[in-house]
Amino acid sequence: MCEQTGMEIDWEKCPPDINDFPENTLTVLELFHQLGDRIYPDIGYVGKDYTTLELLFKLNYITSQAERDWAIELLLFLDAQMIKQSQQSIKSAQEKSRR
Repeated sequence: MCEQTGMEIDWEKCPPDINDFPENTLTVLELFHQLGDRIYPDIGYVGKDYTTLELLFKLNYITSQAERDWAIELLLFLDAQMIKQSQQSIKSAQEKSRR
């Protein structure tokens, strides 16, 4: 887009690329997508199903407690963002149906 407008690229404003993240972050993102979703018809997305998390840790060789703690913290952050997004989309859909 900058090429089309003739502007110089401001690298501070560019979003990070997936390759900009460390490998352990990418591994946790893969774990997040491998976990099952818990979705209910009237409520929407209520979070990930963490019952297989221990198995996924073993399969991805996440063995130290510090790595696991960091992974869980990132998983919970991602889960909270997905729940918030789901609630907002349900709320906007309900507001549209009321109009």
